[in-house]
Amino acid sequence: MQASEIRVFCPATIANVSCGFDVLGLALDSVGDEMVVRKTQEKGIKIIKLTGQDLPTETLQNVAGVAGLALLAAFDYNGGFEIEIYKKIKAGSGIGSSAASSTGAVWAMNQLIGKPFTPLELVKFAMEGERLASGVAHADNVAPALFGGFTLVRSYQPLDIVKINTPKELFATVIHPQIEVKTSDSRRILKTTISLEDGIKQWGNVGGLIAGLFTEDYDLIGRSLEDHIVEPIRSILIPGFDSVKQKAIEAGALGSGISGSGPSIFALSKGEVAAKKVANAMSEVYDKIGIDYDIHVSKVNAEGIKIL
Repeated sequence: MQASEIRVFCPATIANVSCGFDVLGLALDSVGDEMVVRKTQEKGIKIIKLTGQDLPTETLQNVAGVAGLALLAAFDYNGGFEIEIYKKIKAGSGIGSSAASSTGAVWAMNQLIGKPFTPLELVKFAMEGERLASGVAHADNVAPALFGGFTLVRSYQPLDIVKINTPKELFATVIHPQIEVKTSDSRRILKTTISLEDGIKQWGNVGGLIAGLFTEDYDLIGRSLEDHIVEPIRSILIPGFDSVKQKAIEAGALGSGISGSGPSIFALSKGEVAAKKVANAMSEVYDKIGIDYDIHVSKVNAEGIKIL
């Protein structure tokens, strides 16, 4: 007999991972939202509870509602769902707050109706939540949340997602200065064309990062965490960015960059001890500047969303 209710953990995610704008992402293990999704006889979707953030609960204005409706539109189901959202990821933090809600909703609904949809199909539904949040249906946050680990969006038309090997000792440190940078705003300032020279550098780094992850070559991973296209523009919106990145690398990080659209800054390290040392170094910068922050040290979450 199928369950009528499910409680899930929806992981925070780091998108872009320096060189992979809109195509690379990874799931975190130590921070995420929780959601309860239950079947109802009444058709449609209702957000009946939302704690932790001041976000809309109207179905068409909530990313979980919109993503869930996309799933329902593709499935002949004589009923609906109620959703409770317990937000632990701050909106506008750059670690996939909207993606956690979108993916949590569709993953849980899929479980409750007997798993008719593949993870790739669930990504398509969750992308509709991202479209509502940022104006663009990007998949670099929702893919790792649903697949777990590192993911590459090889193509958007047609959608093609590849799960990438995650080295066992790879840890992420993420610092979130308490300012909000809206994804829609940070996309608006980007150039729509790039030079061939910058493109060549970027393609080399994307290939190097993928190769480094599969061969578990930590030095290669570090050398490849370079962004010649987006970071130089977006970093202007993040106070202390250059100092935080420099201190992270001096403390032993493999590399560092902007998490998603910011303002969070991530660093990847080999081992938890190194990641904690990096966290201390990053914290010191904002302590001196006087900006409040949250900081997370996490291994890469290999499984993605899970039942609690």
